Amino acid sequence: MVSVIVDNVAAGVSRDEIRASYPSLTSEDIDAALAYAAELTREGAVDLPLEVSA
Repeated sequence: MVSVIVDNVAAGVSRDEIRASYPSLTSEDIDAALAYAAELTREGAVDLPLEVSA
């Protein structure tokens, strides 16, 4: 559900519209989902190979 909330926010959907589409959500749920998504982006670096072998 976090990705659904973040996708909607990124698309410019208002909190009221999100809550109307998902009546079980509260404003606090939306805040928590956005805080969680923000935390995931702070997790650090991911090592990627410099070359990909075929």
